[in-house]
This record gives sequence, structure tokens and C-alpha cells, in this order.
Amino acid sequence: MTETTHLFILTGASKGMGQAMAHQLLRPGNTLVCISRGTDESLAQTAERTGVALNQWAMDLADAAGGAAHLAQWLDQQDAAGFASVTLINNAALMPPLVPLRDASAADTVTAMRVGLEAPMLLTSAFLSSTRAWHMPRKVLNISSGLGRRAMASQSAYCTLKAGMDMFTRCAALDEASLPNGAQLCALAPGVIDTGMQQQLRGADAAAFPDIGRFAGLHASGSLTSPADAARAVLAYLQRPDFGAESLADVRG
Repeated sequence: MTETTHLFILTGASKGMGQAMAHQLLRPGNTLVCISRGTDESLAQTAERTGVALNQWAMDLADAAGGAAHLAQWLDQQDAAGFASVTLINNAALMPPLVPLRDASAADTVTAMRVGLEAPMLLTSAFLSSTRAWHMPRKVLNISSGLGRRAMASQSAYCTLKAGMDMFTRCAALDEASLPNGAQLCALAPGVIDTGMQQQLRGADAAAFPDIGRFAGLHASGSLTSPADAARAVLAYLQRPDFGAESLADVRG
């Protein structure tokens, strides 16, 4: 009998919560594909130590179409019988400089939207298409944000891309609900995490970003979740038996 593994495809695995999720997924019984701008030697070392199959694809998701095509080609070459389940985790995102939209660089806005919205949409499309005939649990976990559900000054691009992620998740979930083995999809807000994005928020120009005090206060009060703890909570949510029952969720309940 062929031994099967659980296949996880994770974007943005080189730092922050994504890196923490990658390390936690590198355990026996899993196969992990990481998509980031660069490879991570610490992940390679963990994979070697645990004996887990790891593929690291160094690619810039600003080329969303190229990334999606590569994923589709790779999935089409796989023997589905080798997997007990398959999961795509869209975690990668960029936060452009925190300035009002009138002052935003077109290049910064375009890159953020491509990495944070266009890439997850195209990767999800490729994933759902290539695995449509795979007869095992299929899941898409999109890492959303409270900022996709709450407007904030000087955050036009980031709030919009996360709101767009929420909406395409809802729409795709409806599409999959009509299939005999439709995938389960959820856009999950992971809480407030102590990552580089938080440093960017509390280090912004107060004149351009009126909410800076809120984020500085979260850090000063110790209210930020560590990347490792956030990763554990997100992966625990992914394993819930009711995953996908709600297409929009928050890890804080």
C-alpha cells in the first residue's frame, strides 16, 4: 500500500508567522511546499532533521500569473494517490508605505495588490482547478486581517486587498459548495501579531497615519501575539472539523 502524506502549500514562508507555520508543518506525515521570494536555510535544516519532504520555490509573487502557472504545472505532475489531503495557505502580503492614497506611489500600490490579492486569487484558481478530481479533503486557508473588515486612514491598499481576499474567498466557497468533493475555503483573521508589519505600523509618520497611537499602545501593553503562538492558533483552526463552515472567520473566535 502506498504511504500517503498531507500536502501543504504555503506562501510567505520566509519570515514572521509564515516562517513559524512552515517550521510547525515540518513534521512526519506532511509534505510542504513553500513559496517565497527567497529560500530559508533554517527550514531546510528542520526538514532534514525531521525527514519531511520540503520544496522551496524562490519566486516573486508580484508575478502572480507566473507563480500560479508554476503551481498548476507542479500539481498536474503529482500522483494524487500519494496524498491524504491537500491544503493551500495564502499567507504572503506586503504593506505599502502608510500614506494617504493621494500620496501613494503607483508602483507601491500595484506591487501590494499583486502580492496580496492578485496572487492569492490566481494561486487559489490554479489549486482548485488542478485538484478538482482529487478525491481527498481539499482546503484553502487565506490569511486575512481585521484591516480588511475595518477602514483605516493611510491604509487604502492594504485594507482593500484584504477586503478583496475576504470577498473572493466567499465567492469561491459558493462555487465549491456545488461540487461533490468541493474544497473548503476560509479567510481567517489571525489576530494582532508581533511581526515586521507591526513595526511598520507603529514606526509610521504620525502626521500621515493617525492611528499610530493604537498600534504603539498594543506593543507597549504586551498585547501582541508571538508569530509562533499565532501560527499554532491558525494551524489549529485549520484542523477544526467545521473548517470552512464559515468562509470568514477570526482566530480569536
